[in-house]
Amino acid sequence: MESQDVPDGPEPHRGFICASFNQDTTSLSVGTKTGYRLFSVTAVDKLDCIHEGVECPDVYIVERLFSSSLVVVVSLSMPRRMNVYHFKKGTEICNYSYSNNILSVRLNRQRLVVCLEESIYIHNIKDMKLLKTLLNTPTNPSGLCALSVNHSNSYLAYPGSATIGEITVYDANNLSTLTLIQAHDSPLAALTFNASGTKLASASEKGTVIRVFSVPEGQRLFEFRRGMKRYVSISSLSFSADAQFLCASSNTETVHIFKLEQHSPSQDEESPTWSAYVGKMFTAASTYLPTQVSDMMHQDRAFATVRLNMFGLKNICALATIQKLPRLLVASSDGFLYIYNVDPQDGGECVLVQKHRLFDSSEEQVEQSEEDKPEDVSPQPASQSYAATVALPSTPPSSTTLMGYSEDGGAQKGEVIPEHEFAEGPVCLDDENEFPPVSNQSN
Repeated sequence: MESQDVPDGPEPHRGFICASFNQDTTSLSVGTKTGYRLFSVTAVDKLDCIHEGVECPDVYIVERLFSSSLVVVVSLSMPRRMNVYHFKKGTEICNYSYSNNILSVRLNRQRLVVCLEESIYIHNIKDMKLLKTLLNTPTNPSGLCALSVNHSNSYLAYPGSATIGEITVYDANNLSTLTLIQAHDSPLAALTFNASGTKLASASEKGTVIRVFSVPEGQRLFEFRRGMKRYVSISSLSFSADAQFLCASSNTETVHIFKLEQHSPSQDEESPTWSAYVGKMFTAASTYLPTQVSDMMHQDRAFATVRLNMFGLKNICALATIQKLPRLLVASSDGFLYIYNVDPQDGGECVLVQKHRLFDSSEEQVEQSEEDKPEDVSPQPASQSYAATVALPSTPPSSTTLMGYSEDGGAQKGEVIPEHEFAEGPVCLDDENEFPPVSNQSN
């Protein structure tokens, strides 16, 4: 399938609200108007829907823990309440209600992190106890944060400032701040860790430069230039499993893949080519030039690219190895999952090999028929953005809740601790073979 030079502008699918890949990119979670769906993305030619949840409509956050049965869901109808489900048993593990709207949720095998606009809550995922509340964090209207997949360190990154691109790196296991990284001049727009939690990539609201830092030291390792012509909104960053590549998608039609490789001086000396000579001249000249010009000359460009047949649509990207080959996955709000081949040696333009529907064609027909119907007197808003989310009236949980508690001393003065309601019996997600246990199927 060839991409056109001028995108013909597919529209967002009316049933699509959000999407996220799990921690090892083996599963795709999609929040919809009717609930949520979990897909397996371990094959190229088929996309299996392994579960469809209808417990609550208008799901704008859905996060699955690896390939386990634990899934976290937040609905637009109750944006302050987080529900944790064991979807294979069809049971709710617990739910928490917070003092403000939930903007994002991140989880690994040790921690579950809930981000509000000016506070962050850290839970122990094994029993769902609240371990720490980070109060008065810089205003974070998009709920930007990242949690390392490697639970042995459980590093958490979030904006350290609302006006500049400062990153706070926090140790969610030991509950202490590790370091502050001055990453960008403009406020942050995207953050992600590599699988081992040793690298952290960031982009600012300008979206022109992407930087990679060492963790926990905070030293700049790489700097990539996405483009120079225009500012863009970076919607997602994702490392490959081996941290050799980093992909970035935005509100433009191009997805960029960068290669993390150190240029060794010895190689240039061994191959005295014209390009190597010019490179040395640029390096020498950069010492006499202004800092901004010098930095630009040292920035690497994209190793590979994908030109999507869309512009301005919300999407997320991820790099994965599927059937032993490197692939780029792009889940788009147009209701499709796109799979591209990536050439790890030569890069260049990636080839589209498969396009999967996230919604059945019958659902699209139903939606079309609904469009033809006259509008109701009081139509429900088809909210898909954070702005629409915060505009919704906050509805308290209908069920009776108990007062929450904190391992580090509980509420500070005037702070509302999240209320929670445990499922019947103790919440235990440990198991000798699986985490959480998925062997006991519900009858």
